[in-house]
Amino acid sequence: MTRQIRVVGAVILEGGRVLCAQRGPHGSLPGFWEFPGGKIEQGESPAAALEREIREELGCSVEVGREITTTSHEYDFGVVTLTTFYCRLVSGNPQTTEHAAIVWLPPEDLNTIEWAPADVPAVDLIQTDLS
Repeated sequence: MTRQIRVVGAVILEGGRVLCAQRGPHGSLPGFWEFPGGKIEQGESPAAALEREIREELGCSVEVGREITTTSHEYDFGVVTLTTFYCRLVSGNPQTTEHAAIVWLPPEDLNTIEWAPADVPAVDLIQTDLS
């Protein structure tokens, strides 16, 4: 049976720019870019998972807003179902603890970096939404 992995991603907006995070060299999909977030734990709502993951990964707090989309992508390690949400920073500045790099990009420049396949549909919708 194929492993099912439910994850959430934060599309953090500030000053008209979007926070993008580059995956580190040691996990799956090294070097690809993604919206920061992570796995939803048993009994956790997507919004609660996202708030927790951003606190753990980036050391800051976000307010979770409107859902953008939910997409599934089959990787060699399982099927990832990613739900992305618009978020705004409430406190702290994002720090790289698990990612190789983070960068703030205007929506029109999101296609200048190589996104993890599961994130691509959200990238396209964000560009339509914010352009």
